[in-house]
Amino acid sequence: MAVRTEDQSRSEPLDDLAASATEGMLGPNPFVGLRPSDVLATAQQIGAQALRQPALVVEQEAKLVRDLIAVLSGNGKATPPQGDKRFTDPAWQDNSLYRMTLQGYFAWRDALSGFVDRSALDPKTKERAQFVLSLYTDALSPTNTLLGNPAALKKVVESGGASLLGGLRNMMTDMLKNQGMPAQVDKTAFEVGKNLGTSRGAVVFRNEVLELIQYAPTTTHVHGRPQLIVPPQINKYYIFDLSEGKSIVEYLVKSEFQVFVVSWRNPTAAQSHWALDTYVTALLEAIAAVRDITGSDDINLHGACSGAMTISALLGYLASRGDKSVNAATLMVAVLDNKADSQLGLFATPEAVAAAKQASTSRGVLAGEEMGRVFAWMRPNDLVWNYWVNNYLMGKTPPAFDILYWNNDTTRLPARMHGQLLDIFMDNLFTKPGALSVLGTPIDLSGVTCDKYVVAGITDHITPWKGVYNTARLFGGDTRFVLSSSGHIQSLINPPGNPKAKFYLNPELPANADAWLASAQTEKESWWGNWRDWLSARSGERREAPSTLGNKRHPSLAAAPGTYVLQA
Repeated sequence: MAVRTEDQSRSEPLDDLAASATEGMLGPNPFVGLRPSDVLATAQQIGAQALRQPALVVEQEAKLVRDLIAVLSGNGKATPPQGDKRFTDPAWQDNSLYRMTLQGYFAWRDALSGFVDRSALDPKTKERAQFVLSLYTDALSPTNTLLGNPAALKKVVESGGASLLGGLRNMMTDMLKNQGMPAQVDKTAFEVGKNLGTSRGAVVFRNEVLELIQYAPTTTHVHGRPQLIVPPQINKYYIFDLSEGKSIVEYLVKSEFQVFVVSWRNPTAAQSHWALDTYVTALLEAIAAVRDITGSDDINLHGACSGAMTISALLGYLASRGDKSVNAATLMVAVLDNKADSQLGLFATPEAVAAAKQASTSRGVLAGEEMGRVFAWMRPNDLVWNYWVNNYLMGKTPPAFDILYWNNDTTRLPARMHGQLLDIFMDNLFTKPGALSVLGTPIDLSGVTCDKYVVAGITDHITPWKGVYNTARLFGGDTRFVLSSSGHIQSLINPPGNPKAKFYLNPELPANADAWLASAQTEKESWWGNWRDWLSARSGERREAPSTLGNKRHPSLAAAPGTYVLQA
């Protein structure tokens, strides 16, 4: 059916907004937080440098004056950086007043950034200072005001003022229901079990910590060795079964695999004592259930982000005991070696970590909504000001985008588990043999010799690809490292058919990540196909697909998506 032109004109900006947010969303994170006191302290350090280096201040001011004179004379050269979509409206180039505003804004921003760059601050403090300056300059962008946003002014005229009323209505709704933050997604457009997480299956095992979902086969034959997928603890599992065409579960089932997924319970303060051992024990019970249902001696295990951290701890524990119940494992966008810098580590000081532990201990949990608000300000143009413009200045509803709905459907993390993850992050425990104990057993990841498939995203700001690469080199045995051309979430949800998709492969794992990339071969399409073939070779002989889900010892308890995923 043909799509009307007016529908296209409305959907394309929303698609751009959603795509930008998807690349910028933080999803799972190392749980440190961003304290206002740390931002203020960094701002004070910038001010102190201005007092200590007055000559540098004068130099930057003089440069700014020269740049502004050039702007006024029509010779300004300041331009938005590549990928900055705030100034794409033609008026920013065609209208002389808007063009001067744009050039003056970037001249001012560059002068502030140049001062910090030339200051006597140490490199880490400079990085923090540049981030704090970006918060300030991004907030004062002319595009965040009605008069300074030509697209918003056009919308007012075209709508006869209706966009202003819509923006006011959206702002009042966000003040009442979203704690003053611009809403990122139209939540009324989605319902888990109706248009998200819809693959047919059943809960075949449940304990206090998780539900185990088995998915119904769609082929006459399946591989004998089952696949168990472990999601992050602070996100709901249906990122792996998002929607038709974007579901890893759907893709694997159609590829003749037996698929099981863990759905974590959303803990409350009553579960504040849950720790890494709690989650590993629950997974061991789930693995036993999968083996019993399928009759397989072992399984293939897959995890993403903090879920991959958990299965790494489990793999280390099994290796220490000589247990071969996991045949192969996949780790997606997961950093176990934190030597590689990331934006999230900027404010991970000992004081900030201690404050984060104290906050979650006092409440019993680390709330997902709180993490979402705090970390939105780590990438404000993507996660705050985009929606400020869309919702309030343009008067539009936020996009109905499945990934953004999932990202806003947050869960909590038990205080004790939060504290342990902070210790792992700060002390880099996975990289030190015997430094981390699981169920009373010190683990060494070099002893994990089962085959592994490790995936990273080249534009991932949250789990930088070089950190994921270092993760791949921690393990023993054979490990395939795959680098997707996307960011954090888009690397994970990467179905075939995208003509822009590509990934990099190199069978060697040299010590230097840049050396790996320099020798890597570029492959077109999604990495899913490569992963499917890798799994197929490690999933046993094909056999007749089961006619029922579960078995006598593990009967169907509820239809997928289960009950834990629906808990608020």
